[in-house]
Amino acid sequence: MDGGRRLLRSLKGAQSGQPFARPAFAGLQDDGRSNPRGAELSSYSVFAPRRMAAVRRRPGFVRTTLLGAFLRARATGFVLATLFLGGVSLYGAVRGGQYDAFVADHGSPSDMVAKVLGFDIDLVTIMGSRGLTETEVLAAAGITDRNSLLFLDVAEVRDRLRQIPLIKEVSVRKLYPDRLLIELVERDPFAIWQKDGKLLVVATDGTPIQELTDQRFTELPFVVGKGANERVAEFLKIIDNAGDLRSRIRAGILVGERRWTLKMTNGLDVKLPESDPEAAIVQFARLARDSRLLDKDLVSIDLRVPGRIYARLTEEAAAARTEAMPRNKRRGAPT
Repeated sequence: MDGGRRLLRSLKGAQSGQPFARPAFAGLQDDGRSNPRGAELSSYSVFAPRRMAAVRRRPGFVRTTLLGAFLRARATGFVLATLFLGGVSLYGAVRGGQYDAFVADHGSPSDMVAKVLGFDIDLVTIMGSRGLTETEVLAAAGITDRNSLLFLDVAEVRDRLRQIPLIKEVSVRKLYPDRLLIELVERDPFAIWQKDGKLLVVATDGTPIQELTDQRFTELPFVVGKGANERVAEFLKIIDNAGDLRSRIRAGILVGERRWTLKMTNGLDVKLPESDPEAAIVQFARLARDSRLLDKDLVSIDLRVPGRIYARLTEEAAAARTEAMPRNKRRGAPT
């Protein structure tokens, strides 16, 4: 029966000349009587409504659905069990230290995957570095071949580099897929400051930059004493007035945070007054040039009293001078 409730007939039966069979309905037998419309009833074929066919298929459908649900439940349980066991294993590795040792040797798993995908750090460009070497910058930044560019924390790298006193400003940028750019602005080394037996390189504002460990900054002005690192500019102004003697000045010692004593290369101490030390150093430079004071056996020159110069001889020179004095004057000489 088609969608218009018309009976479908076989074309083969029509071509052979056989009469079309009358369909019979379920539950009725052919008793030779005709239906009210005069159509003969036949048991040749039985047509069942579609909804009945659906009902007959339902038990199999239910079994299939239950089987799928069962399999899905088993799969979910397997995944959960795997995750649980993996978590337990990872927790044990973390507590036992194996995971940290693995990361230290090979990098984190995420970095390893990123490097396989091509996001390793193949080139690091460092700009603005003058006092620091590339090795020092990389070591301070914590960048090694175990890092990947994808998972590198640039904020953490910046914070690490800012902990170096010599670095004033720093910028870190990723250039995908495998380049890293580090731009530095360093503090200018201004002087060497001796404090508590240590030699420190200080900036213009007196900020200690780093400890002096090599010969890179030995030509810088050398100051000693509490607060001397913040008064380097004052010391430089004094030695600028020394003229030709500037190269003979080894260091400036700030005494009591009030006045300067100059330590010469031959060991001579030149004590400057608290007020107008520039004029005093000009006077000393002229006297040293005319009288060749730096060639004499002197321990110190005291210029603290305006208009007067006090010189102290070495012990050997003082003893020789005493011996050379007449005996009558020697008796009155101070001991």
